[in-house]
Amino acid sequence: MKTDDLKQLIKDGLSAQQAGSQVAAKATDEILNDANHPELKAALQEGNETAKKWAQRIEEAIAEAGGAENQNNEILEAHYRVSKEIRAKATSDTTRDLGIIASGQLALHYWIASFGTVASYAASAGLTQTEQNLKACVQEAKQADDKHTDIAQRILAEQGQQ
Repeated sequence: MKTDDLKQLIKDGLSAQQAGSQVAAKATDEILNDANHPELKAALQEGNETAKKWAQRIEEAIAEAGGAENQNNEILEAHYRVSKEIRAKATSDTTRDLGIIASGQLALHYWIASFGTVASYAASAGLTQTEQNLKACVQEAKQADDKHTDIAQRILAEQGQQ
């Protein structure tokens, strides 16, 4: 594969990540306001701070790659719409919190896959800083996923569901 073709894939991936982080920022306050469980609210606030670091790393990666065209992220936009529906249909605070966790974990898995893929491509293209930054994002997303799983299990246990 030509290096230029690989770099274009990297730029496209970074542009999608940048658009996705804008979708996430838009959804943040809304989701935080809908959450009820204190541990979930704290995890969401922590996630918001982490997402700001991700946005900065994406900006740095775009600079290292030589810029990228703006685009939409239809995957995360669709996910955001579904997440709103799940929260709106919830019949209790507990159900809403568990729906927020499920939706959040789907988003985290998107980020794990996206960051991991682009990091791998960046390594092949010699974009060392981008590779390192995106690998850090992967690890943070995995940690957040584990934390959300633990919170869901505690919420279920509190409700006598485990």
